[in-house]
Amino acid sequence: MSAVVAQCHYSFGLQRGVANNLFYFDEQTVIFPSGNNCVRYNIDQKWQRFIPGLERSQGMYALAISSNRRYLAVSERGERATITVYDLQHEQSRKRKVLNGGDIHVQEFVSMAFSTDSKYFIGQSGAPDYTLFYWMWEKQKVMAMVKTTVATNPVNQVSLNPYDNTQICVSGNGVFKLFRYAEGVLKQSTFHKQETHNFLSHAWMSEERVIAGTEAGRLMVFESGDLRWDMSVTTKTTMSQDPDRWRQLESSLKGNDEETPQLPRVTVITAYSKGFACSAGPGTVYLFERTDDKDNYRKTREIRIPPDQCSHEPSHAEQQQIVSLVISPSEETVVTSTDRGQLYSITLSSAEMSKGEQVQFEFLSHSFHSGPITGLSVCIRKPIIATCSLDQSVRIWNVETNTLELYKEFQEEAFSIALHPFGLFVMVGFSDKLRLMNLLIDDIRTFKEFTVRACRECAFSHGGHLFAAVNGNIIHIYSTTTFENVLNLKGHNGKVRSIAWSGDDSRLVSCGMEGAVYEWNTLTSKRESESVLKSCSYNSVTISPDAKTIFAVGTDCTLKEIQACHILREVPAEDVAYTTIAMSRSGRTLFTGTSIGTIRAIKYPLSNQKDWIEYQAHSSPVTKMVITFDDQYLLTVSEDGCLLIWKIIDKEGRGLKRDKEITYAEEILITKSDLEEKNQVMLELKTRVEELKMENEYQLRLKDMNYNEKTKELSTTFVRQMESLKTDIQILKTERDNMEVVNQETMFEVMEKHSKELQDMESANSQKLMLEYEKYQELQFKSQQMQQDYEKQLQQMDESRTAALEELTLYYEGKMQEKLLVLEQCQEESRIQAREFEESRKQMEEDGDREIQDIRVRYERWLRDERETNMRMKRDTGIMKKKFSSLQKDIDNSNVEMERMKLEQQKLQAIVKSLEKDILALKKAIQERDETIQDKEKRIYDLKKKNQELEKFKFVLDYKIKELKKQIEPRENDIKEMKEQIHEVKQDGFSSSSFISSLTMEEELDTFHKKNTQGELDIAELKLKLTTTDKEMHKGLQKVRDVEALVRRFKTDLHNCVGFIQEPKRLKESIRDLYDRYAQQSDVVRHVDPNVQREYARQRDHLERNVASLKRKLAQDSVVHHADNVKIMQENVTLISEVNDLRRQLHLARSQVHDYKSLMGKKGLKQTNTLKALLSPRANPSNMVVRLNEEDEGDRIIQLQRLEIQRLREEIQVLMKIHPYRPPSTANNLEIKSRTIPI
Repeated sequence: MSAVVAQCHYSFGLQRGVANNLFYFDEQTVIFPSGNNCVRYNIDQKWQRFIPGLERSQGMYALAISSNRRYLAVSERGERATITVYDLQHEQSRKRKVLNGGDIHVQEFVSMAFSTDSKYFIGQSGAPDYTLFYWMWEKQKVMAMVKTTVATNPVNQVSLNPYDNTQICVSGNGVFKLFRYAEGVLKQSTFHKQETHNFLSHAWMSEERVIAGTEAGRLMVFESGDLRWDMSVTTKTTMSQDPDRWRQLESSLKGNDEETPQLPRVTVITAYSKGFACSAGPGTVYLFERTDDKDNYRKTREIRIPPDQCSHEPSHAEQQQIVSLVISPSEETVVTSTDRGQLYSITLSSAEMSKGEQVQFEFLSHSFHSGPITGLSVCIRKPIIATCSLDQSVRIWNVETNTLELYKEFQEEAFSIALHPFGLFVMVGFSDKLRLMNLLIDDIRTFKEFTVRACRECAFSHGGHLFAAVNGNIIHIYSTTTFENVLNLKGHNGKVRSIAWSGDDSRLVSCGMEGAVYEWNTLTSKRESESVLKSCSYNSVTISPDAKTIFAVGTDCTLKEIQACHILREVPAEDVAYTTIAMSRSGRTLFTGTSIGTIRAIKYPLSNQKDWIEYQAHSSPVTKMVITFDDQYLLTVSEDGCLLIWKIIDKEGRGLKRDKEITYAEEILITKSDLEEKNQVMLELKTRVEELKMENEYQLRLKDMNYNEKTKELSTTFVRQMESLKTDIQILKTERDNMEVVNQETMFEVMEKHSKELQDMESANSQKLMLEYEKYQELQFKSQQMQQDYEKQLQQMDESRTAALEELTLYYEGKMQEKLLVLEQCQEESRIQAREFEESRKQMEEDGDREIQDIRVRYERWLRDERETNMRMKRDTGIMKKKFSSLQKDIDNSNVEMERMKLEQQKLQAIVKSLEKDILALKKAIQERDETIQDKEKRIYDLKKKNQELEKFKFVLDYKIKELKKQIEPRENDIKEMKEQIHEVKQDGFSSSSFISSLTMEEELDTFHKKNTQGELDIAELKLKLTTTDKEMHKGLQKVRDVEALVRRFKTDLHNCVGFIQEPKRLKESIRDLYDRYAQQSDVVRHVDPNVQREYARQRDHLERNVASLKRKLAQDSVVHHADNVKIMQENVTLISEVNDLRRQLHLARSQVHDYKSLMGKKGLKQTNTLKALLSPRANPSNMVVRLNEEDEGDRIIQLQRLEIQRLREEIQVLMKIHPYRPPSTANNLEIKSRTIPI
C-alpha cells in the first residue's frame, strides 16, 4: 500500500498584512500570497502554481520581485526574520539564497527591493532598530548597513534608483531620506527635515526625480532630494514652482481643517511610461500623465472599485483601501489588491475608450473572504463547497471548475455551516439564529429559522434526514423533513467544540472543552461510551469509517486514538497544538491541522514515532478541515481567510482509486416567479437584439459612405504633398554635390600639411634614437663589469660553504656514532623485556586456565544445586496452589471486612481532623509560651552577666577601699589630733598664732586630698597598662610557640621530601604540596600601584568613619532597648504578681467549695448559719478551715517550672540533632537558655 500525500491544487484568498503583495510575472501571470504560500496565478487559463513558505514560519511580511521578473524575495517572520530568494524561471521555483541580519537580531523586514541588474538587494528592518541592509545577495554578503530612523518614526517603503544601483530612497512617518553607497558605507545625501508629513509611498520617475504620497493626500515631487513642487491628489491642476504660494495654500488648508473633509491617503504609487498611477483614498485610483513641459503632471483618468450588489450594504466595498497597484509589462492591464483581501483588475484600453463615463474595476478572479473562516462543509451529490466567515458572508465554491458559484452577505456573523448531502440546502449558524436556506440559481434564501443562538457547530447526517446543532453544552438533533427537535443530548460540562456522524448515522461523536469525548446513540439518546481527560481541552473529533475508533485532538499537543472508552494510543505533536482532524473514507490516512497553520498527513495505523508528512498551508491556525466523499480532495480553511484545496495522491503522483464513480447531479433550485421573470427578460432581450441589429446595419452603411469620402480627400492631399517633396529632394541633391567639391579641396590641403609634419617628426626622432643608443652602449659595458665582480664573489662563497659543510659532516658523523651505540643498548634492553613479557604471559595463561577450571567446577555445583531447588520449588508450587485457593476465600472475606473498615476509617478520619485542629491550636499556645520563656531567659542571662560584672567591680573597689583605708588611717589620726588641737584652741580662745596654724593645717589637708585622688588615678592607669602588657606578652608567647610548631612540622615534611630525591615526579609533587600547605597568600610579595593604595586608604577611612557612626547609633539604640527591656521587665513582674494573686484566689475558691460540700450533709440551723457565713462575700478567708499553705504552693510551682525547663532542654537537643546548622541569633538564644537553666 503506497503512502498517501497531499498536493496543493488551488487557493481562494489573499493573505492580508503583506507589504507589496501583488506582482506581474508575465503578461498573463500574477503572483500574490495566499496562506503561507506564494501563488502564481494564470489569468487566462485559471491555473495556479505554489511556492511554499519556510518551515516554522510565522507568516509572510513583505514581497519583492526583480526588474527582469526572474527572482522573487519573500520576507518571513520566525525566531529570526529571514528573506528567501526564489528563482521563478525554475520549474519548481527553487530556493536560491536565504538572507538575514547576521549578528543583528531582526524581528521583521518591512520593505525590500532589488536593483535593476538584480545583483544587489536592500531590506529595511522593523522596530526598534530600523536598520537598512545592502546585500550582494548571490554571495550572501552584507555590503553596508545604516540606521534610517528612530522608533517613533517608522519606515514604510525603501527602493533602489532604477538608473543608479548605489542610490536608495527611504520614506516613512516624518522620514524622507536619500542614501548613497560609496566606499563600503551608506551615506545620507539629503538632510531636509520632513517631520510634518507621513510618507506612505514613493516611486522613481527619473534618475533624479522621486514622487512621494502622504497620509494627508498630497503628492510631492523631489529632485536630487530637494522639494520642487507638490499638489493635492484631489485637485485637477498642478501647483506652480513658487514655494511661497504652496506654503500659503498649506497654511490655509490647516486653518480650515474643521470645515473641510479629511484628504484621501496616497497609500501606493506606481510609475509607468506615460506617468504614474496612485491611490487616492478609499477604493479610488488616479492615472496621471506628463504634460508637454515634462515637469508637471495632469490627472487623466479616475478608476473606482464598484459597489458589491451581493452585500447588505453595497457601499462597503467602495471603502476599501488600495494597498498594492501593479501594471502589466505591456502596460495594458492594471491589477490592484485591497486591505480586505480582494483582487481587482482593469484594462487601460477600456478605461481610455470610456472617457466621460465612470470607470470601475472588476474582480481579477473571484470575491474572497475578508475575515477568519469559521465554517466548512461539502456534500455528496454535487462538487460544491460551502464556507462561512466572520465577515458576515456565505460562499459556495465549485471544486471541479475552481469558481465561486454563489455569494451573499448577511447582517450577522456566521459561526458554522453545513451542506445537505443533496447540495440543495445549507444550514448556517448565525449569532442570533440557526437558519436553513435554499441554494437557488443566483441567491441564498432562508425558509426556516431555529432559535439556537451562536451555533458554533452543525452537521447533517449522511442520509440527510437529520441534522445536529450545538447550543453551548447541549446538542440538539432535528428532523430535516418535519423540523422537529427529535433529541437533546446533554452531558457535557463545557462547550461542545466538534461533532461527527458515523457512516450509518446511528451514532454521533462529540468532544468538549472540559476534556470529554462522548459517543451517543442517535436512536435512544444514550451515551454508549465516554473518555474524559480533564487536563486536555479538545478542539476536534472524527470517527473511523467502521465507527469503531474515535480520533480526537486538543490543547495537550497529542493525537488520541480512542476505542471502547479507552485511549489506545497517544501520538505527540512536538510542541504544536492540533486544531482540527479529518480521516479519509478509505481509513488509510489521517489529516490534522495545527495552530501554526501547517497540515500533517499521518499514516494509519498510528505509530508512536514521528511518522507524518508536514505541509506549509496557512499563516494562522487551521479552523476546519474536510475530505470530499470520493477521497480526491482535502479542503482546509483558516483564520487568515484563505480556502486551500489539496489533491490527495499517492507517491507516484496518481490519484486515489475510487470504489465507484460518482456522477454529480446537475439540478438547481429556482422559484417559479424567478423563472417567469427570467423568461420575460429573455423575450425582451431577444427583441432588443433584433432592433440593435437593424440599427447597427444602418449605422454601418452611413459610416462606409463617410469613410469613402474621407479617403478620396486624403488621397488628393497626399498626391500634392508627394509632388512638393520631390522638388525638395532635387534641390537637396544639388546642394550635396556642391558640398562634396568643397570637402575634397579642404581634404587635399590637410593631407599636404600632414605629410610635412610627419617628415619633421621623423628627423627629430632619428637624432633622439642615436643619443639613446650611445647611452645603451655605456650601460651595457657597466653591466659586464658588475657581472664579473659578482662571479668572483660567488666563487668565494662556494669555497667557504664547502669548508663549513665538511666541518658539519664530521661533527654530525660523531654524533651518529654515539646515537648508534645508544640504539644498540636500547635494543638489547627491549629484547630482555620481551623475554620477561613472554614468561609473564605464560604464567598469566596458566593462572587463567586454573581459574577457569575452578570457576567451571564451582558453577557445575551451583547448577546441580539450582536443579535440586527447582524440583523442590515445583513441589512447593503445588502446595502453594492449594494455599492460594484457600487464601482467595480469605481475601474475599477480607474485602468485605475492608469495606466495613473503610467506613470506620472515614469516621476516624473525621475525628482525626478535629483532633488535628485541636493540636494546631495547642501548638500555637505552646509556641507563644516558648517565645515568652525565651524572652524571660534572655533577660535573666543579661541580668546575670551584669551581676557578674558588678561583682568583679565590687571586688576591685573593696580591695581599693582597703588599701586606701590603710593609707588614710595615719592621716585620719593626724586629723583627729589636729581637730583636738583646734577644739582646744577654740575653748582657750583664738590667738593669732593658732589661727595661722589652723589655716596652714587646712591647706595641708586639701593638698593631701588632691594627692590622694591623683594617686588613685595613677594606680588605676598603671593597673590597666599592666593588664594590657600581660595580654600582649601572652599573645607574643603563643605566636612564638605556633611558629616553632610550624617550623618543626615543616622540617619533618621537608625531611620526607628529601627521601624522594631519586624520583623527580614524586619530588615535584611533594614540593608542590609543601608550597600549597605552608605558603600563604600574604607571604607572596606583590607590587601594588600607589594609586590603588591611596584609593584603598581613602576607602578604609570612609569605612572606619561609617563604622564609628554606626557604633554611636548602636550605643544609642542599646540605651533605648535597655530602657524598653526594663519597662517590659517591670510589666512582667506586675503580671507575675497578678498571676500569683489569681492562683491564691483560685485555691481559696476551691477550699470554699470543699467546705460547702462537707457542710451539705449536716442538718440544723447551726450548719445553715455556718454555710451562710462561708458563702457571704464578707467572709474572711483566714477563718476558713482549710487554709492555703503558701510555702508548699511555692515549692510546687518551682517543681513545675523545673520540669518545664527539663522538657525544653530535651526539645532543644532534638532540634539541634535535626538542624545542626542554625542562624547565629537562634544559636545565641539556645546558649542563653542553657546558661539560665541551672538557676
